[in-house]
Amino acid sequence: MNDYLFYLLLGSAAGAIIAGFAMGLVISYQGSGIVNFAYGAIAMWSAFVYAELRNGAYLFPIPGLPDRYHFGSDVGFTWAFILALLTAALTGLVIYVLIFRPLRNAPALARVVASVGLIIVMIGLKDRRFPDQLAMRVDPILPREVVTITETLRVPRDGLWLLGIVLLMTVVVWAASKYLKFGLATRAAAENEKGAILLGHSPDFLAASGWVISSVVGAVVAILAAPLVQLNGSIFTFGFLIPALGAALIGKFRNFWPTVLTGVAIGMVQSTFTKMQLDFSWWPQYGMREGLPFMVIIVTMIVSGERLPERGAVGGWKLPYVPPANVTWFSVGAPLLIASAGIIFLGPLWRAAIMSSMIAAVLALSFVVLIGFGGQTSLAQMAFAGIGGFALSKLATNYGIPFPIAPILAALGAMVFGVLVGLPALRVRGTNLAIVTLAGGVTIAEFVFKHPWVIGGMDTGGPKIPNPSLGDWNLGLVYGNKISRPVFAFFLLAVLTVLCLMVANIRRSGSGRVMLAVRSNERAAAAVGINNTRVKMMMFALSAFIAGMGGSLIAYRFGAVSDLSYGTIASLTALSFAYLGGITSVSGAVAAGVTAASGVAFYSMNQVFGSFGRWEALIGGVLLIFTAITNPEGIAGGIRMQVAAKRQQKELAKQAQLVSVSA
Repeated sequence: MNDYLFYLLLGSAAGAIIAGFAMGLVISYQGSGIVNFAYGAIAMWSAFVYAELRNGAYLFPIPGLPDRYHFGSDVGFTWAFILALLTAALTGLVIYVLIFRPLRNAPALARVVASVGLIIVMIGLKDRRFPDQLAMRVDPILPREVVTITETLRVPRDGLWLLGIVLLMTVVVWAASKYLKFGLATRAAAENEKGAILLGHSPDFLAASGWVISSVVGAVVAILAAPLVQLNGSIFTFGFLIPALGAALIGKFRNFWPTVLTGVAIGMVQSTFTKMQLDFSWWPQYGMREGLPFMVIIVTMIVSGERLPERGAVGGWKLPYVPPANVTWFSVGAPLLIASAGIIFLGPLWRAAIMSSMIAAVLALSFVVLIGFGGQTSLAQMAFAGIGGFALSKLATNYGIPFPIAPILAALGAMVFGVLVGLPALRVRGTNLAIVTLAGGVTIAEFVFKHPWVIGGMDTGGPKIPNPSLGDWNLGLVYGNKISRPVFAFFLLAVLTVLCLMVANIRRSGSGRVMLAVRSNERAAAAVGINNTRVKMMMFALSAFIAGMGGSLIAYRFGAVSDLSYGTIASLTALSFAYLGGITSVSGAVAAGVTAASGVAFYSMNQVFGSFGRWEALIGGVLLIFTAITNPEGIAGGIRMQVAAKRQQKELAKQAQLVSVSA
């Protein structure tokens, strides 16, 4: 029993971090009505600033400025702590003013996409400033001596100190929200923004203040916790954020104490799972710690059946326009000719960029079906792609199932997981669904992609994938002494073309029309006899099938599968470029492929500017944020709107000319 109490108390540190992050999420949501998926990334940056100050340097977040200003020696805890908190406050203010203030009345999808872009930007900045460091150690801040609970139960006290500090911060924040005029005004604005305006409160001031306070809270927690963990780009960005989102959902993004206590409980129970893995052979050895927050989120959704509390905001945005699918010989033939010419006449490196673009376009098509046509937010598409890739490895290698049956079966397996993760969409949508799918994607990545049976062979570079072949015709990228074979690029082009035609036909079919009806208004769709449940499951199934096919193409390209190719960051990056290209059309998916990282656009710019490739992720994140704010239609939609505007101008000119002639 003492062993379990030890692990339970040992989890107080993780519980404190989760609780502190959850409290910060509630603060920013109360002020602005926005769930900040980039909260952990902002806290991560503040912790790196503190660590660098203790190393005698100040870390600049702005490209163009020097990477660091060197003080020459450790500035000490006090100055490092104060400067890091000031950096966090300024970062939170700038992010709100430049990014989320313009998106306050935008659809949930636009805000989620902007948060994803911000995550990519923060990780890109971290990678640019620390290109050679996967993780760094921070000197202890809190007392670390062992505290004796009983004669046989002794635990380090730094986790307990951190928990006490988080609970004290909760008392202060709770009291301020309940008794101070500013806190009451923030709560009033969270309930009814219009009413707060009538009472003389500025929603912008309240929202900006909330973002500053929440950023400072996250920075305090991350800095104090940094010595307890290995400081890296993912531990705060995703490791503690998803459990924090689950805790915030328990508190309905409104109540501090249920939120904080749930966060503490999640961290402590996760720690006991570690002990159970050691003691019980029947206990799953992988994924249970990461799956707990997912189960908390799912149970919360099922029991409450509620969305996040709505705000009485002024104004509103429409969802991106879904254009009709006009399939013509030119719209199909022109891209095919351009791609074929590039494959035949350009060199191996250009051919590799074209291959990257085609695979990215396939993945973007999965977003078009689910998000563009159906309005269902998903942050787990690369997890479905990973199911396809790993399933292909098992089917082709272990069971000898030939091409093309193996990738089709693998994609069908991804479809099953897509339906399972999509089940919560029957009750929730928007930001809630984004939280569920993000947690589901992480759970799949941890529980499936790290299981020994799935990744058997990682010591040799990962599970191997045999080349696709039709009879004696080998379609692989590498065959014998030949590499980057054009035949493989044509194979990718054929798959992409078939999937593009399939998605275009879905848009033109009755299934596409009912998807758009559900996207527009679920109650109205149900009123005219549309089965919302069946339509949503169909959207998730089709989307996951396409993503699974994309995962198989990734596996064929590299000849092996790795969880690194299908992780959470890969999902967010895929969404970013899909939204950037235009998430509501097939042409948008093609544009997403062209602009994707390592794709044609980035390779060509890298050829022009030399070291451009080092800035791929950062520039992609910035472009995503800019697109979410200024042009929800994406690149393809923007081009389509410009063409339509020119046609309208010509028609008006013709009509004016006819009127003048008749006069």
